[in-house]
Amino acid sequence: MTHSTEPMEGAPLIAPSSVNHPLYDAVVDACRSVYDPEIPVNIYELGLIYTIDINEENEVRVIMTLTAPGCPVAGEMPGWVADAVDPLPGVKQVDVELTWEPPWGMEMMSDEARLELGFM
Repeated sequence: MTHSTEPMEGAPLIAPSSVNHPLYDAVVDACRSVYDPEIPVNIYELGLIYTIDINEENEVRVIMTLTAPGCPVAGEMPGWVADAVDPLPGVKQVDVELTWEPPWGMEMMSDEARLELGFM
């Protein structure tokens, strides 16, 4: 039997994050320490981190995207995120997954990122 990864009809494209988990803020801060080499803004403010899912065993799953599929660091960026989150006290394991759904768009950037890049 094949496992379908298609989202259920009507399911949100971006899964909810574990915002109430005690480790959530630390994981967000760790993500903020990772920068896209071509853009002087961290990947969290750019809106590249879609979901931070933390279970009861403190296993962290980060679902992220890149500004473009042809991004030169596509193969490295998930490792950078894992390296940033893994040393946090309490984190048992980190799994970083790349997704292209939904595609990243400039509207996903925070106001800080837009300001920094001169879009505001």
